[in-house]
Amino acid sequence: MIEINLLPGAGRKARGRGTSAGFGATLSGVAAKVKDPHLIFAVVTVGVCVALVAALQLRQTALSSRLEDEASIASQDSMRYAAVLKEKRSAESRRDSVLKQLGIIKAIDNNRFVWPHLMDEVSRVMPPYTWLTTIAQSSPMPVPGGVGADSSGKKDSLNVAPPPMKFKVNGITVDIQALTRFMKDLEASAFVQNVVLDKSSLAVVDGKEVTEFQLSAEYQNPDSSAIRLSRSRCR
Repeated sequence: MIEINLLPGAGRKARGRGTSAGFGATLSGVAAKVKDPHLIFAVVTVGVCVALVAALQLRQTALSSRLEDEASIASQDSMRYAAVLKEKRSAESRRDSVLKQLGIIKAIDNNRFVWPHLMDEVSRVMPPYTWLTTIAQSSPMPVPGGVGADSSGKKDSLNVAPPPMKFKVNGITVDIQALTRFMKDLEASAFVQNVVLDKSSLAVVDGKEVTEFQLSAEYQNPDSSAIRLSRSRCR
């Protein structure tokens, strides 16, 4: 017997109902399998791992970006500080050069009146019947140098007093007591200190017996009152 379907779309609906029924069966099977605890644990574990990996990736990306920014800032600071340090070294070099020149000028200025004062004092206390043959410096000339900054703990050569100048006096006297008085008067001078008799010996000069002597002494810086008195006396 031949049947003719006179209702359009009836066959498609039937096929659609069959497809829906198959999909529902599939979902029912999946739901039945999800009830397995091992499968649930595996799915949860995978989800947690994926979340952790994503969080670590985001944190690593943020950390890398921050480190790159800090490296860029540090590089800029390094370039700026390098220029500052170069300028500082240049300024220190100029300062040391100026301080060295000032030290030389100060040394020359300090020694400018040394010998005039010494000659004045020696001639002032010279006893009768006594002659001098030589007066000479026995210590080396001070050489300025070695300038240091205060902040580094080094001493500044401008603030360090040079060692006292030492000199020797050679002469002849016919009276040994005059030599003793000459030494005492030199020691009492405001410009002379540490007068010591190095040697003395008898000699004959022009048929007369005399005493040859050699004295060692040091120059000392007097106070301002002695300098003013000396200058007023010279005028």
